[in-house]
Amino acid sequence: MNARSIATQILTQVIAHKHSLSDCLDKQLSHLNDSRERALAQALSYGVLRWLPRLQAILQRLLRKPFKPKDADLQVLLLIGLYQHLYLRIPSHAATAATVNVTRELKKPWATGLVNAVLRNFQRQRESLLTAVDTDISVKLAHPPWLIKNLQKNWPNDWENIAEANNAHPPLTLRVNRRAMSRDTYLEHLQKVGIIATLTPYSDCGITLSTAMDVKQLPGFKQGWVSVQDGAAQLVAPLLNMPAGARVLDACAAPGGKTAHLLERYDEIDTLIAIDNQPARVQKLDNTLRRLQLSAELCCADATQPDTWWDGQAFDRILLDAPCSSSGVIRRHPDIKYLRQQHDITTLAAQQARLLKALWPLLIPGGQLIYVTCSIFAEENHLQIQKFLAADATETVLVADWGHALPYGRQILPGENDLDGFYYACLTKKKISPF
Repeated sequence: MNARSIATQILTQVIAHKHSLSDCLDKQLSHLNDSRERALAQALSYGVLRWLPRLQAILQRLLRKPFKPKDADLQVLLLIGLYQHLYLRIPSHAATAATVNVTRELKKPWATGLVNAVLRNFQRQRESLLTAVDTDISVKLAHPPWLIKNLQKNWPNDWENIAEANNAHPPLTLRVNRRAMSRDTYLEHLQKVGIIATLTPYSDCGITLSTAMDVKQLPGFKQGWVSVQDGAAQLVAPLLNMPAGARVLDACAAPGGKTAHLLERYDEIDTLIAIDNQPARVQKLDNTLRRLQLSAELCCADATQPDTWWDGQAFDRILLDAPCSSSGVIRRHPDIKYLRQQHDITTLAAQQARLLKALWPLLIPGGQLIYVTCSIFAEENHLQIQKFLAADATETVLVADWGHALPYGRQILPGENDLDGFYYACLTKKKISPF
């Protein structure tokens, strides 16, 4: 097995069978022993998904007839071949030869001539093909039509920049565990081993590496000195403005990045309960906290059903990192473009509303709930908050030098200051008047 054959298996599962890219990578990359092969397989998988509509449009013009479902892997292999020609610094002859060789690993040697012919035809017709397919803006920007329309509707002045940011390679950003050391001290550790990094904008604990690398090779990663977390996600913990002795709920907490950040940042937390509704995700949450030598009360439960897990003691702070379309983190998860559909937005908005309704009674008078999504769609963000606000709920306006002020809450768009797209709102429960 080599990088291209593994990438073919991964992408066939994602494109043809709608599996998660992250899950497929976890299962398949372990078959490659060489770190360079693993890196190439990962680059091919991410790259093809970033540019899938454009690659598919080109391939459609090069094929005389579509492949049968049983040969979906051959179609994926050709997409991998086209991606190498267009976006990687691999000599054309080498990319073609290596791609053709995969047909034998797929046990389809009859396709050797076909794959070779298609890729050579692309080389000959490259410029005319690109000119033809790029007349369609959805193809040129490599986003499904429904997603382009949503971007245009929600961000009429920014949609093209968002689409371009979605297709860019995101940085590797770290959060330094302040319980282990200061950010400046960790920067010194990086400098000693020749790793170049800069301070992450707006974060007091973030470091952005100039070049991505295997996190296991980072100084102190196993010891819990740092965690991987985008700079936009690092802005969440400070928003909770934790009082001393606080009782805190982190709903929808897995895989645990924000839970850990709360524990790292606030020594004065009395109790932190972190819940998620899937055992495997709760296990990831537990693993995250163990590596960082932190602890919280973990609970596998449905946050919309407090009667099944709540002990009746109200919370001073609630973090609701709500399930969402993930439309703000497409650059990190390009399969979102194809796994999500328009109707999912309405379904997710309904789920978010149920979570807000269920969790709000658990907050003390004067307490605050921070609502967060990694979405850039109004239906999941400020319109969701607008619908929720009731007699005992008010918005506490977030004043910050980052993001865009919306009618309710603030929004960072994908790629701004090289951050992911995130939405934040702060809701405060009114205190009951004694009169």
